[in-house]
Amino acid sequence: WLLTFLYFQVLKAFDYSFPWKGQQQMYKLDIGWPKIPEYFTGQTFCVAVDSIHGLVYVGQRGENVPKVLVFSEEGYFLYSWNNTVEMPHGIFVLNTATDSSVWITDVGTGKYGHTVKQYSPSGKLMQILGTPGNAGSSLIPLQFDQPAEIFVEESGDIYVVDGDGGMNNRLLKLSNDYKEIWLAGTNGTGIGQFKIPHSVTLDSFGRVWVADRDNKRIQVFDKVTGEWLGSWSSCFSEDGPYSVRFTADYKYLIVAQLNINRLAILAAPPVGSIGDCVIVNTVQLADETKPHLVDVDMKSGAVYVAEIGAQQVQKYIPL
Repeated sequence: WLLTFLYFQVLKAFDYSFPWKGQQQMYKLDIGWPKIPEYFTGQTFCVAVDSIHGLVYVGQRGENVPKVLVFSEEGYFLYSWNNTVEMPHGIFVLNTATDSSVWITDVGTGKYGHTVKQYSPSGKLMQILGTPGNAGSSLIPLQFDQPAEIFVEESGDIYVVDGDGGMNNRLLKLSNDYKEIWLAGTNGTGIGQFKIPHSVTLDSFGRVWVADRDNKRIQVFDKVTGEWLGSWSSCFSEDGPYSVRFTADYKYLIVAQLNINRLAILAAPPVGSIGDCVIVNTVQLADETKPHLVDVDMKSGAVYVAEIGAQQVQKYIPL
Protein backbone atom coordinates (compact mmCIF):
# COMPACT_ATOMS: atom_id res chain seq x y z
CA TRP A 1 0.00 0.00 0.00
CA LEU A 2 2.78 2.41 0.99
CA LEU A 3 4.72 1.73 -2.20
CA THR A 4 1.60 2.37 -4.31
CA PHE A 5 0.97 5.63 -2.42
CA LEU A 6 4.57 6.79 -2.90
CA TYR A 7 4.44 5.82 -6.56
CA PHE A 8 1.39 7.99 -7.13
CA GLN A 9 2.96 10.87 -5.16
CA VAL A 10 5.99 10.68 -7.44
CA LEU A 11 3.71 10.60 -10.48
CA LYS A 12 1.85 13.64 -9.15
CA ALA A 13 5.10 15.49 -8.59
CA PHE A 14 6.25 14.60 -12.10
CA ASP A 15 2.99 15.82 -13.58
CA TYR A 16 3.25 19.02 -11.61
CA SER A 17 6.74 19.69 -12.91
CA PHE A 18 5.83 18.83 -16.49
CA PRO A 19 2.15 19.68 -16.85
CA TRP A 20 2.28 19.34 -20.63
CA LYS A 21 2.78 15.58 -20.16
CA GLY A 22 -0.50 15.38 -18.29
CA GLN A 23 -1.97 18.42 -20.07
CA GLN A 24 -3.13 20.28 -16.96
CA GLN A 25 -4.05 23.19 -19.15
CA MET A 26 -3.01 26.74 -18.40
CA TYR A 27 -5.54 28.23 -20.86
CA LYS A 28 -9.10 27.58 -21.96
CA LEU A 29 -10.80 28.67 -25.15
CA ASP A 30 -13.29 31.54 -24.83
CA ILE A 31 -16.02 30.09 -27.04
CA GLY A 32 -17.97 33.38 -26.89
CA TRP A 33 -15.24 35.39 -28.65
CA PRO A 34 -15.99 36.95 -31.04
CA LYS A 35 -19.74 37.34 -30.70
CA ILE A 36 -20.27 37.11 -34.47
CA PRO A 37 -17.48 35.16 -36.22
CA GLU A 38 -18.96 35.99 -39.65
CA TYR A 39 -17.06 39.29 -39.61
CA PHE A 40 -13.94 37.29 -40.48
CA THR A 41 -14.21 37.21 -44.27
CA GLY A 42 -10.56 36.72 -45.28
CA GLN A 43 -7.44 34.95 -44.07
CA THR A 44 -6.62 36.23 -40.58
CA PHE A 45 -2.85 36.71 -40.46
CA CYS A 46 -2.28 38.85 -37.37
CA VAL A 47 -3.82 40.21 -34.19
CA ALA A 48 -2.86 42.98 -31.75
CA VAL A 49 -4.33 43.92 -28.38
CA ASP A 50 -4.76 47.44 -27.03
CA SER A 51 -5.16 46.41 -23.40
CA ILE A 52 -5.52 50.00 -22.16
CA HIS A 53 -8.59 50.70 -24.29
CA GLY A 54 -9.88 47.13 -24.48
CA LEU A 55 -9.55 46.81 -28.27
CA VAL A 56 -8.43 43.93 -30.48
CA TYR A 57 -7.15 44.63 -34.02
CA VAL A 58 -7.16 41.86 -36.63
CA GLY A 59 -5.35 41.99 -39.99
CA GLN A 60 -6.84 39.84 -42.74
CA ARG A 61 -6.20 39.28 -46.43
CA GLY A 62 -8.38 38.59 -49.42
CA GLU A 63 -10.12 40.18 -52.38
CA ASN A 64 -12.66 42.85 -51.42
CA VAL A 65 -12.41 42.22 -47.69
CA PRO A 66 -11.72 44.86 -45.03
CA LYS A 67 -8.05 44.47 -44.17
CA VAL A 68 -8.30 45.61 -40.53
CA LEU A 69 -11.15 44.62 -38.19
CA VAL A 70 -11.54 46.10 -34.71
CA PHE A 71 -13.30 44.24 -31.89
CA SER A 72 -13.86 44.93 -28.23
CA GLU A 73 -12.16 42.58 -25.79
CA GLU A 74 -15.65 41.19 -25.04
CA GLY A 75 -15.89 40.16 -28.69
CA TYR A 76 -18.20 42.79 -30.18
CA PHE A 77 -17.35 43.99 -33.69
CA LEU A 78 -16.79 47.76 -33.67
CA TYR A 79 -15.54 48.89 -37.09
CA SER A 80 -13.12 48.14 -39.91
CA TRP A 81 -10.78 50.02 -42.25
CA ASN A 82 -9.08 49.29 -45.47
CA ASN A 83 -7.16 52.24 -46.92
CA THR A 84 -3.53 51.74 -47.94
CA VAL A 85 -3.31 48.24 -46.47
CA GLU A 86 -2.56 45.61 -49.07
CA MET A 87 -1.37 42.37 -47.45
CA PRO A 88 -1.03 42.75 -43.69
CA HIS A 89 1.46 40.36 -42.13
CA GLY A 90 2.18 41.67 -38.62
CA ILE A 91 0.32 44.17 -36.44
CA PHE A 92 1.23 45.97 -33.20
CA VAL A 93 -0.50 48.52 -30.96
CA LEU A 94 1.56 51.20 -29.23
CA ASN A 95 0.14 53.12 -26.29
CA THR A 96 1.95 56.18 -24.98
CA ALA A 97 0.91 58.70 -22.33
CA THR A 98 -0.72 60.85 -24.98
CA ASP A 99 -2.08 58.59 -27.71
CA SER A 100 -2.36 55.18 -29.37
CA SER A 101 -1.24 54.01 -32.77
CA VAL A 102 -1.41 50.82 -34.81
CA TRP A 103 1.65 49.60 -36.72
CA ILE A 104 1.24 47.18 -39.64
CA THR A 105 3.84 45.39 -41.75
CA ASP A 106 2.63 45.06 -45.33
CA VAL A 107 4.11 42.36 -47.56
CA GLY A 108 2.00 43.16 -50.61
CA THR A 109 3.60 43.41 -54.04
CA GLY A 110 1.42 46.30 -55.23
CA LYS A 111 1.73 50.03 -54.64
CA TYR A 112 1.45 49.81 -50.82
CA GLY A 113 3.65 46.78 -50.16
CA HIS A 114 7.10 46.27 -48.62
CA THR A 115 6.38 48.88 -45.96
CA VAL A 116 5.89 49.34 -42.24
CA LYS A 117 3.03 51.76 -41.61
CA GLN A 118 1.67 53.61 -38.60
CA TYR A 119 -2.06 54.33 -38.35
CA SER A 120 -4.33 56.09 -35.94
CA PRO A 121 -6.80 53.75 -34.18
CA SER A 122 -9.46 54.78 -36.72
CA GLY A 123 -7.24 53.92 -39.70
CA LYS A 124 -5.72 57.26 -40.69
CA LEU A 125 -2.26 56.75 -42.20
CA MET A 126 0.34 58.63 -40.14
CA GLN A 127 3.74 57.29 -41.18
CA ILE A 128 5.29 55.06 -43.87
CA LEU A 129 8.67 53.39 -43.45
CA GLY A 130 10.17 51.91 -46.61
CA THR A 131 9.43 52.70 -50.25
CA PRO A 132 5.86 51.59 -51.08
CA GLY A 133 5.80 49.01 -53.85
CA ASN A 134 9.59 48.56 -53.94
CA ALA A 135 11.31 45.55 -52.42
CA GLY A 136 14.69 46.55 -51.06
CA SER A 137 18.07 45.08 -50.33
CA SER A 138 19.59 44.79 -46.89
CA LEU A 139 22.16 47.44 -47.79
CA ILE A 140 19.61 50.18 -47.13
CA PRO A 141 18.12 50.08 -43.61
CA LEU A 142 14.69 51.45 -44.52
CA GLN A 143 14.24 49.44 -47.71
CA PHE A 144 12.17 46.42 -46.70
CA ASP A 145 11.45 43.18 -48.50
CA GLN A 146 8.38 41.52 -46.99
CA PRO A 147 8.78 42.85 -43.42
CA ALA A 148 7.25 40.25 -41.12
CA GLU A 149 6.58 41.95 -37.79
CA ILE A 150 7.26 45.02 -35.66
CA PHE A 151 7.54 45.73 -31.93
CA VAL A 152 7.56 49.32 -30.65
CA GLU A 153 8.68 50.34 -27.17
CA GLU A 154 7.01 53.14 -25.21
CA SER A 155 10.15 55.21 -25.87
CA GLY A 156 9.33 54.98 -29.57
CA ASP A 157 12.27 52.69 -30.38
CA ILE A 158 11.25 50.25 -33.10
CA TYR A 159 12.29 46.64 -33.79
CA VAL A 160 11.51 45.18 -37.22
CA VAL A 161 12.09 41.63 -38.43
CA ASP A 162 12.45 41.99 -42.18
CA GLY A 163 12.24 38.83 -44.21
CA ASP A 164 9.02 36.90 -44.66
CA GLY A 165 10.66 35.14 -47.58
CA GLY A 166 12.20 38.16 -49.28
CA MET A 167 15.88 38.87 -49.86
CA ASN A 168 16.36 40.42 -46.40
CA ASN A 169 16.86 38.28 -43.29
CA ARG A 170 17.53 40.77 -40.53
CA LEU A 171 16.54 42.39 -37.27
CA LEU A 172 16.60 46.18 -37.36
CA LYS A 173 16.39 48.63 -34.45
CA LEU A 174 15.30 52.18 -35.25
CA SER A 175 15.09 55.27 -33.05
CA ASN A 176 11.81 57.14 -32.60
CA ASP A 177 12.87 59.43 -35.45
CA TYR A 178 13.41 56.36 -37.69
CA LYS A 179 17.21 56.34 -37.76
CA GLU A 180 19.08 53.04 -37.65
CA ILE A 181 20.47 52.22 -34.17
CA TRP A 182 21.71 48.76 -35.06
CA LEU A 183 21.14 45.97 -37.53
CA ALA A 184 21.66 42.24 -36.95
CA GLY A 185 21.52 39.28 -39.26
CA THR A 186 22.07 38.09 -42.77
CA ASN A 187 20.68 35.07 -44.61
CA GLY A 188 22.10 31.85 -43.15
CA THR A 189 22.10 29.26 -40.42
CA GLY A 190 24.96 30.56 -38.28
CA ILE A 191 24.84 32.46 -34.99
CA GLY A 192 22.93 35.68 -35.47
CA GLN A 193 21.87 34.77 -39.00
CA PHE A 194 18.26 34.19 -40.02
CA LYS A 195 16.08 32.17 -42.35
CA ILE A 196 12.74 33.98 -42.27
CA PRO A 197 12.81 36.02 -39.05
CA HIS A 198 9.07 35.99 -38.49
CA SER A 199 8.19 37.56 -35.14
CA VAL A 200 9.86 39.81 -32.56
CA THR A 201 9.18 40.79 -28.95
CA LEU A 202 10.94 42.20 -25.88
CA ASP A 203 11.15 40.96 -22.31
CA SER A 204 11.47 43.02 -19.15
CA PHE A 205 15.26 42.47 -18.96
CA GLY A 206 16.15 44.34 -22.15
CA ARG A 207 16.36 41.31 -24.43
CA VAL A 208 14.96 41.01 -27.94
CA TRP A 209 13.45 37.63 -28.88
CA VAL A 210 13.14 36.63 -32.54
CA ALA A 211 11.28 33.66 -34.02
CA ASP A 212 13.86 32.46 -36.58
CA ARG A 213 11.25 30.39 -38.34
CA ASP A 214 13.00 28.33 -40.99
CA ASN A 215 16.06 27.77 -38.80
CA LYS A 216 13.64 26.27 -36.24
CA ARG A 217 14.95 28.33 -33.36
CA ILE A 218 14.46 31.46 -31.28
CA GLN A 219 17.41 33.85 -31.14
CA VAL A 220 17.96 36.44 -28.41
CA PHE A 221 19.75 39.80 -28.66
CA ASP A 222 20.66 42.66 -26.35
CA LYS A 223 18.28 45.53 -27.06
CA VAL A 224 20.90 48.23 -26.44
CA THR A 225 23.83 46.84 -28.42
CA GLY A 226 22.28 44.24 -30.73
CA GLU A 227 24.73 41.68 -29.37
CA TRP A 228 23.71 38.01 -29.75
CA LEU A 229 22.90 36.47 -26.36
CA GLY A 230 21.81 32.93 -27.16
CA SER A 231 19.32 30.73 -28.97
CA TRP A 232 16.77 28.00 -28.33
CA SER A 233 16.30 25.15 -30.76
CA SER A 234 15.60 21.90 -28.86
CA CYS A 235 11.87 22.67 -28.51
CA PHE A 236 11.35 23.14 -32.25
CA SER A 237 12.38 19.87 -33.87
CA GLU A 238 8.81 19.25 -35.10
CA ASP A 239 8.12 22.75 -36.38
CA GLY A 240 9.76 26.15 -36.25
CA PRO A 241 8.46 29.04 -34.15
CA TYR A 242 6.09 31.37 -36.01
CA SER A 243 5.25 33.83 -33.23
CA VAL A 244 6.81 34.95 -29.95
CA ARG A 245 4.99 36.83 -27.18
CA PHE A 246 5.45 37.01 -23.41
CA THR A 247 2.68 36.40 -20.94
CA ALA A 248 1.54 39.42 -18.92
CA ASP A 249 3.78 38.44 -15.96
CA TYR A 250 6.76 37.71 -18.26
CA LYS A 251 7.10 34.23 -16.75
CA TYR A 252 6.35 32.40 -19.99
CA LEU A 253 6.83 32.75 -23.72
CA ILE A 254 3.91 31.82 -25.98
CA VAL A 255 5.07 30.36 -29.31
CA ALA A 256 2.81 29.50 -32.24
CA GLN A 257 3.77 26.48 -34.38
CA LEU A 258 1.71 26.67 -37.55
CA ASN A 259 2.39 23.30 -39.17
CA ILE A 260 1.56 21.24 -36.06
CA ASN A 261 -1.36 23.50 -35.02
CA ARG A 262 0.05 24.14 -31.58
CA LEU A 263 0.83 26.82 -29.04
CA ALA A 264 3.87 25.98 -26.94
CA ILE A 265 4.26 27.67 -23.56
CA LEU A 266 7.93 27.98 -22.61
CA ALA A 267 9.51 28.99 -19.32
CA ALA A 268 11.12 32.43 -19.65
CA PRO A 269 14.69 32.53 -18.33
CA PRO A 270 15.63 34.98 -15.56
CA VAL A 271 18.17 37.72 -16.14
CA GLY A 272 21.53 36.28 -17.16
CA SER A 273 22.00 33.06 -19.09
CA ILE A 274 19.49 32.23 -21.83
CA GLY A 275 20.07 28.50 -21.35
CA ASP A 276 17.85 26.16 -23.35
CA CYS A 277 14.10 26.08 -23.73
CA VAL A 278 11.70 24.18 -21.49
CA ILE A 279 8.13 23.53 -22.63
CA VAL A 280 5.87 23.75 -19.58
CA ASN A 281 2.55 23.39 -21.37
CA THR A 282 0.95 23.20 -24.80
CA VAL A 283 -2.40 24.13 -26.30
CA GLN A 284 -3.25 21.76 -29.13
CA LEU A 285 -5.48 23.40 -31.72
CA ALA A 286 -7.71 21.63 -34.23
CA ASP A 287 -6.20 20.22 -37.43
CA GLU A 288 -5.60 22.74 -40.22
CA THR A 289 -6.10 25.68 -37.83
CA LYS A 290 -2.62 27.03 -38.75
CA PRO A 291 -1.85 29.54 -35.97
CA HIS A 292 0.25 32.28 -37.58
CA LEU A 293 0.79 35.14 -35.11
CA VAL A 294 -0.43 35.73 -31.56
CA ASP A 295 -0.73 38.61 -29.12
CA VAL A 296 -1.26 38.83 -25.37
CA ASP A 297 -3.49 41.21 -23.44
CA MET A 298 -1.01 42.55 -20.87
CA LYS A 299 -3.87 43.37 -18.47
CA SER A 300 -6.03 40.23 -18.47
CA GLY A 301 -3.39 37.79 -19.72
CA ALA A 302 -5.70 36.56 -22.51
CA VAL A 303 -3.97 35.15 -25.59
CA TYR A 304 -5.36 35.92 -29.05
CA VAL A 305 -4.39 33.61 -31.91
CA ALA A 306 -4.67 34.58 -35.60
CA GLU A 307 -5.34 31.38 -37.52
CA ILE A 308 -4.83 31.33 -41.29
CA GLY A 309 -6.31 27.88 -41.82
CA ALA A 310 -9.43 28.40 -39.73
CA GLN A 311 -9.77 32.01 -40.96
CA GLN A 312 -10.53 33.27 -37.48
CA VAL A 313 -9.01 34.70 -34.34
CA GLN A 314 -9.49 32.73 -31.15
CA LYS A 315 -9.17 33.98 -27.58
CA TYR A 316 -7.68 31.85 -24.81
CA ILE A 317 -8.17 32.82 -21.17
CA PRO A 318 -5.62 31.94 -18.47
CA LEU A 319 -6.95 29.48 -15.91
